[in-house]
Amino acid sequence: MSAGRFIEQEHIGALIADYSGMTRDHIPATRVEAAGASGGLALRQGYMAVASGLHDIVVVGGAEKMTDVADAMSVDIQSSAADQQWECSFGATFASLHAMIARRHMHDYGTTREQIAQVAVKNHKHGSLNPKAQFQKEINLETVLRSSPVAEPLGMFDCAPTSDGAAAVVLCAMEKARKYTDTPVKILASAQASDSLALHHRSDICSFEATAVAGASAFKQAKIKAKAVDVAEVHDNYTISEILAIEDLGFFKKGEGGKAGQDGQTAIGGKIPVNTSGGLKARGDPIGATGVAQIVEIVTQLRGAAGKRQVKGAEIGLAQNVGGTGATSVVHILGVA
Repeated sequence: MSAGRFIEQEHIGALIADYSGMTRDHIPATRVEAAGASGGLALRQGYMAVASGLHDIVVVGGAEKMTDVADAMSVDIQSSAADQQWECSFGATFASLHAMIARRHMHDYGTTREQIAQVAVKNHKHGSLNPKAQFQKEINLETVLRSSPVAEPLGMFDCAPTSDGAAAVVLCAMEKARKYTDTPVKILASAQASDSLALHHRSDICSFEATAVAGASAFKQAKIKAKAVDVAEVHDNYTISEILAIEDLGFFKKGEGGKAGQDGQTAIGGKIPVNTSGGLKARGDPIGATGVAQIVEIVTQLRGAAGKRQVKGAEIGLAQNVGGTGATSVVHILGVA
């Protein structure tokens, strides 16, 4: 996501092509950057390349090795996804911006601190069932509420961790896919929307309108309603982010996302299981890889291969990937072929 800024290497596409052996056949490689939405946007670019007929097979990969830099620099990397001119230059951090969103949501809708914290409890429980999660241990509500403060009202357990990780998927036309696998998964919809980079340009910081627009477009493309989705991976880089996502996507009415999570409706076995992988919160948030990892989880669920975290009968899955504080949002809907 931010290689050029810290290791002084911008031309990443060519570097990947070189080290993966693609230069032998001069296969094109392109870097896609959209902060936390880089992986989801890369998938969308690959999808359009195949759908247009320009390419037969596209590999979409994401990778990030955040532990190569100091903690302070990691904070700087994440904050670079926000507005530099009017937010970060005046001392705002990525965490503090999401804390303001959380505080406003609590003020406007009566969302409680306990409801926000419950997102972390649920996602760590899901992560405990995922052998590829960064954190595979359950936590309780008291642990979240008593964790060290980061930006009021958010504490350490409300924030996604510093993560290393990588993920990749292979895209091709459905008739070709069946030559390589007996369990192909189809992309039913791919949508993207943008919003202002800075929060102060928004009429309402309790909603990421880019997610609402991208979600509505995706549902229209797939010709389904939100209630048809069996499982979802949403961008929970902070606990409040999941609450906004499930509201903006139409799974729950605005202001009811916190209560829905508290009541178990977003847990495995609930109305709409959300972040069965553990989400960014427990699976991890290796920024450039995150959006692709979400797709891997949805594909795993639709193939019935998720083991102890399997959503019974899952046939339609949704992934929502966000860049910045909602400035970029990418929504994909996948279905059993």
